[in-house]
Amino acid sequence: MSELIGLFNLLAPFFGLIGLGFLCGKLVKQPESGLAWMQFFVIYVALPCLFYRLIADKPLDQLTNWPFVTATTLATLCAFSLSFAAGWRHTRDLPQSVMQGVAGSYSNIGYMGPPLVLAALGQGASAPVVLIFVFDNLLLFSLVPLLMSVAGLERLSLPTTIRRIVWRILTHPFNVATMLGIAASYLHVELPAPANQIVTWLSGAAAPCALFILGVTVALRPLLRIPGEVPALVFTKLVLHPLVLWVLLSALGDFGATWTYAALTMAALPPALNIFVISTQYNVGVERASACVLLGTVVSMVTLTALLYVISTGILPYDLFP
Repeated sequence: MSELIGLFNLLAPFFGLIGLGFLCGKLVKQPESGLAWMQFFVIYVALPCLFYRLIADKPLDQLTNWPFVTATTLATLCAFSLSFAAGWRHTRDLPQSVMQGVAGSYSNIGYMGPPLVLAALGQGASAPVVLIFVFDNLLLFSLVPLLMSVAGLERLSLPTTIRRIVWRILTHPFNVATMLGIAASYLHVELPAPANQIVTWLSGAAAPCALFILGVTVALRPLLRIPGEVPALVFTKLVLHPLVLWVLLSALGDFGATWTYAALTMAALPPALNIFVISTQYNVGVERASACVLLGTVVSMVTLTALLYVISTGILPYDLFP
């Protein structure tokens, strides 16, 4: 019973903030455009500060664990492929299937991942959280434009598409913060006290603001119906993704309990809010993206709680092949 109470105390603030945002979105009649500055603050200011703090004090050898990167990135690619196949089976449309692939593989690793995993497993989980965030984003933000170019939606030549992908990766605020954090780790840089305080405040604001935005955004996008493939996408995201990752991590080496459990928790997170951004950018599958985020977030209240329970009680071994 004490474990369940502890899990409730851990998860209630996260889902409570999402619920608060959802309630405000339903009760307060403000246009969705009103979220623009808040989204800018989270993506370009608060979350980059959070990722800088996660990386800057880590030894570089923790950030070059290539077997771990291989396992986690390959698991995400497997989830993408399974979800793409489910989307293709229902739509027979390449752009729609690409969006389904993203919905079934892209965890909420920016908004929910870092604060939840660190609260559950401690600061020792910060390095695997950063690695998964960086390389999952590299995979999906490279794969999606390439496939959309093949589908004819980008309307650009392949070399131009590749240059655009590289530029977006290099200039994305999360990746810039990651590179600055790596440089600070290598050079043993310590920020001046005033700058460090600002970074601390901003990183602390990232999670509550992001979770509130998630709730408001879902509330402002009414779900008229659930497309037929959405349950399969949610099952892939919340169950198959962490299961495949568990097998791959166990097969490729002994990464320790903290790193393995951090990776499993990140994989078990609900679909990311960024799916909205991607689907709106291409004007493809917006209704399906809304359905996946809403249904995935609701179902994850059960599946994520169950995963954290078996982790905290020691029921789930971190290595399948000891």
